[in-house]
Amino acid sequence: MYDIQKTESAKTVGEALEFLKENPDSVLVAGGTDVMIRLRHRKLKNAVVINIREIPELSGIRKADDGTIRIGPGTCFDDIYRNEIIRAYIPILASACNQVGSPQIRHIATIGGNLCNGAVSADSVPSLLALDAMLEITSENGIRKVPVCDFHSGPGKTVLDSGKEILTSIQISKESYENWSGYYYKFGQRNAMEISTLGCAATVRLDASKKHLEQMRLAFGVAAPTPVRCRKLESTAAGMEINEALFDFIRDHVLKELKPRDSWRASLELREQLIKTMSVRAVKKAILLSGGNTGV
Repeated sequence: MYDIQKTESAKTVGEALEFLKENPDSVLVAGGTDVMIRLRHRKLKNAVVINIREIPELSGIRKADDGTIRIGPGTCFDDIYRNEIIRAYIPILASACNQVGSPQIRHIATIGGNLCNGAVSADSVPSLLALDAMLEITSENGIRKVPVCDFHSGPGKTVLDSGKEILTSIQISKESYENWSGYYYKFGQRNAMEISTLGCAATVRLDASKKHLEQMRLAFGVAAPTPVRCRKLESTAAGMEINEALFDFIRDHVLKELKPRDSWRASLELREQLIKTMSVRAVKKAILLSGGNTGV
């Protein structure tokens, strides 16, 4: 059924890089949920599969002394959802991870695979964008860091050199989550096991009075060719008073930085309406979680 030439199992990042060097057209597998579909549909032929699931440093979650939360890309969604650090400091990501596929998929699929597959519908990505996550990428030449906002280079594409590099860490700094609250909304045609028709993540930081929006981050999946942040809207909304005028402003301006499209999953008109509605709902929910009052 599967056209696999051979498999390798790496125990260290260095060993995985060696396997990549020897087999530059190989495919890395941690959870393998997306790779197995590609194999089954014969989109991968004569494949060389490198298993990186057993590399210890690619799994787990820890909080460093400086407050940075480090997530191993080989960590499955269920482990992220249940992790006490994630729930305490970045619950928006826990919520997003709990909306991926089915319970069986969440127990196997990894956050690194969700990122590296480059899918615009990846549920974890909007929240990582709204958290200003930094990605650590390792090659035989060393380590480079890429903001998650710069990681997706086109539809289904990333800046990762798949024949030479491995995503080795997802990092969220203390400054990116402390005094911030966030919320992730996913819209699908079904309640479960649904690929996202639209995903929207909002994080906010309020001023001391809880009456003004000090800063906001607003990110989307399936609203443009790649996952995207609304930078101009974020900048303009900063400092605005929390009232209906703010929500009208978001609703009126959010589409200007996005490029939603028609597809078999949803029409352009539906996506545009979802973007307007979900962006305001996500921001309102984030404000409430921050102790603010939305007037509702």
